[in-house]
Amino acid sequence: MREAFEAGGDFHSRTAMNMYPYIREAVEQNEVLLEWDPQPGQEKPPVPLLKDAFGSERRKAKMLNFSIAYGKTPIGLAKDWKVSLREAKQTVDLWYKERQEVLKWQEARKKEAAQLGRVYTLLGRARRFPSIRHATSLQKGHIERAAINTPVQGSAADVAMCAMLEIDRNRRLKELGWKLLLQVHDEVILEGPSESIEEAKALVVNCMSKPFKGKNILQVELVVDAKCAQNWYAAK
Repeated sequence: MREAFEAGGDFHSRTAMNMYPYIREAVEQNEVLLEWDPQPGQEKPPVPLLKDAFGSERRKAKMLNFSIAYGKTPIGLAKDWKVSLREAKQTVDLWYKERQEVLKWQEARKKEAAQLGRVYTLLGRARRFPSIRHATSLQKGHIERAAINTPVQGSAADVAMCAMLEIDRNRRLKELGWKLLLQVHDEVILEGPSESIEEAKALVVNCMSKPFKGKNILQVELVVDAKCAQNWYAAK
């Protein structure tokens, strides 16, 4: 998975390619493109993009990319997708086939919750499960899913909060008259004078890509997109 993030581009299309051999074959034979970076004068790609040619498979890959973080099981997937348990299990197995390290990490979090009664986020915040030793089978399933999800969502919150602190502490942004208005999941919204847009944008990108006191302690880069507009809607 780390290699996929380091490669950049469309992560969901890359997941679909790894899940379905016929999609990989289409990519290798240049029948479809994973991504396309248009050059001046080019209005459309020379061959279809994977996300267009294999839209259904990419949507499944995208849903799985997010669902797996919540500890989604074949039973839950079968209910969500309204498919048979067998088909759901095959789909989940396809995802894990190329992501064995994710399965190992998830099993480690379950073990951590069972043995210690807690799991941790990136910055060491703990979520405790005091009832796990006396939990029913149903309750244990819920706790295990929470043990998988908490380090993911909790660590994402760690990153977002640290980025906001970096922005708030940035003296140059204050001098330019920019202030932080709102955080929405992994986005931040600032307001300031139009004459300093480009400088402020560069400062914000730097704060968000290196949110831990000017550093990035993760094993992958934090890629940040920034836009300027008269209102939030126009910036989306």
